[in-house]
Amino acid sequence: MQNNYSQVLLRFSAVFAVIGVVLGSHMAGAGSYAFRPIHAHILVVGWLSLFAWAVYYKVFYRGQSTLAAVHVWTAIIGSIGLTAGMWLHMAAPVELPELFTLLFYIIGGSILMISFLIFLLMTFVHKEES
Repeated sequence: MQNNYSQVLLRFSAVFAVIGVVLGSHMAGAGSYAFRPIHAHILVVGWLSLFAWAVYYKVFYRGQSTLAAVHVWTAIIGSIGLTAGMWLHMAAPVELPELFTLLFYIIGGSILMISFLIFLLMTFVHKEES
């Protein structure tokens, strides 16, 4: 049975791509670049990183493992947490306590960092199948 890590990551990357493009279009139309850091992180972390990992799971990693599952879900949760936390903290679309938005931002980023570390580990411990 083949894993579906690639498909899950690819779908989430596509969602991030659309959000990033819509946000970029909005900024260009409004003539305001206030969302530039959020837009950049949505595209780089959400779209590009998740897409790159989708390719990794399609091309290099065909098995299933707990480590791979943890990587995929920390990647998704971290990408959402970092970008949503950044938006809540920097743009403040709703009135929330600053401590809450800051922690949301930091925890999301920390989960994403764990995902990157797990990916690093996987590239060294995974034996490519012949």
